[in-house]
Amino acid sequence: MRVQHTQQIPAGREAVFDAMLSADALRSCLPGCDSLEETAEGSYEVSMTVGAGAVRGAYRASVSLAEVERPSSFRMTVEGKGNAGTMRGEGVVRLTEDGGMTTVEVDGQVRVSGVVARVGQRLLSGVAKSLLGRYFECMAARAKAD
Repeated sequence: MRVQHTQQIPAGREAVFDAMLSADALRSCLPGCDSLEETAEGSYEVSMTVGAGAVRGAYRASVSLAEVERPSSFRMTVEGKGNAGTMRGEGVVRLTEDGGMTTVEVDGQVRVSGVVARVGQRLLSGVAKSLLGRYFECMAARAKAD
């Protein structure tokens, strides 16, 4: 499943980039995040509860960042498993600034298996869009506050 999202955040690119890579901001902004621990620079272990329709599950995931080009882009890889299935995703996050407004573009691919995959791509796509929207609303508030 392809995941794409564009979000404008009324804050400078440096502030948005810093917020997006802050363990504290990630912990508070990831919808359903139960815990997030930075295991090394650019690597995190996450425990979260996420639902797609009637299918809800607890997941443990590893998140790693690569090709970090401050403050313009990074590549993110996520691998997780839980009681409702497994997922693996990879994508690129790009940030551009124009007049104090930062545009964040996410472009990636996610593969899911198990019960959650049987929910259907249309529903999963809607859930992904909703989760990204909530995440970026929180990130916008964090970036403006810093």
